[in-house]
Parts: sequence; structure tokens; C-alpha cells
Amino acid sequence: MIRSSDISSIIQGYASGYFLMANDSNSRLDWYSSRERALIPLDDRFRYPRSLQRAINQNRFTTAINRDFEAVVAGCANRESTWISGELREIYRALHQAGWAYSFETWQGDQLAGGILGLAIGGAFIGESMFYQIPEGSKVAMVKLVEHLRSRNFLLFDAQMTNPHLKRFGAYLVSQQAYQPLLEQALRRPCSLL
Repeated sequence: MIRSSDISSIIQGYASGYFLMANDSNSRLDWYSSRERALIPLDDRFRYPRSLQRAINQNRFTTAINRDFEAVVAGCANRESTWISGELREIYRALHQAGWAYSFETWQGDQLAGGILGLAIGGAFIGESMFYQIPEGSKVAMVKLVEHLRSRNFLLFDAQMTNPHLKRFGAYLVSQQAYQPLLEQALRRPCSLL
């Protein structure tokens, strides 16, 4: 059982620039930071492949927030190698119930197509993971989430670490020294994902 004092200290950890991950070898949960943080731009630097625009124009997917939070967490954890341990899943569930953790989802009819799991703290969205079950599901979720964050006046979309997939959306790295003041500025902004 995760107490409200635990939730407060977890949110304080994220607000201080750290993130939780389970060690892949023994599933031990610990706090991590990095010398460089990956950010998804919320301005005109955000981009996506032209082929994705066709999928968006076809309106094959609808979006939702928290329609099936548990399924998104399960989808994000369903990998050969994952940092989302059973303990971390419980933490995400408690953070969700306390109003900090969210799932931004794409749906094709009644089938969950993909989703992004993250925390919203002030004007910062901290992306924890993403997954898809239907091709383009997570990519459309990314585009629609960025549009949503912009419309809700968010300042920061922290992806923590980058990869070739995120670079296609304009993800870029900033030093820890540059990240910290951005995070502090975002935390002071009163935003809501809903």
C-alpha cells in the first residue's frame, strides 16, 4: 500500500529532476538522473514524418485521456526488457489515483491502438513510456498529445532519454544545467491535463 506521504516524496523526486526506474537485472527500484535530458519540443521545432500526416487525416484514431490507464501501463511494461517492474506499476496506479499520472491514448473503435504514460506536474509533462498495438497508434498519440499540451499551456515535455523514434519528432537533448531551470519554470505554471 502506497501512502500519501510516499506519493508526496515521489512527486518531489520528479520535481527535483529525477525519475524512477527498475534495474533490469534484479527489478530493484531506484531514482535516476542523467547528464542530458531529452525534450519533445512544444513549439515549431516539433515535427513528424509526412507519412504520419496521412494517418492523422484519415481519422482512423480517436484520442482519450485515462480511458484505460491500466491497459496503457500494461502495454508499456509488456517488453522483453523493461524498467517498469511490478512495484513501479503499483506506484503509477497510486499516482494516477492521486491525480498525477495519466495515460494519453489512441483508439481504433473499441480497440486500444497505443498510448503514452506520463506525469503532469504544473506545466511539465514527464513522459515515462509509450507503446502501440496498432501501427501508427503511438505516433498519432504523440502528435495529439503535443497538440493537447500546447492547448493547455504546458511549458515542458520531458522524454527523459532519446532514441531514433523520438528524434523523428524533433526530440533534442539539453544538459542537466539547462534542464533544471526549465523544469523549475514549468513547475510554477498552473496547468491541467484534463
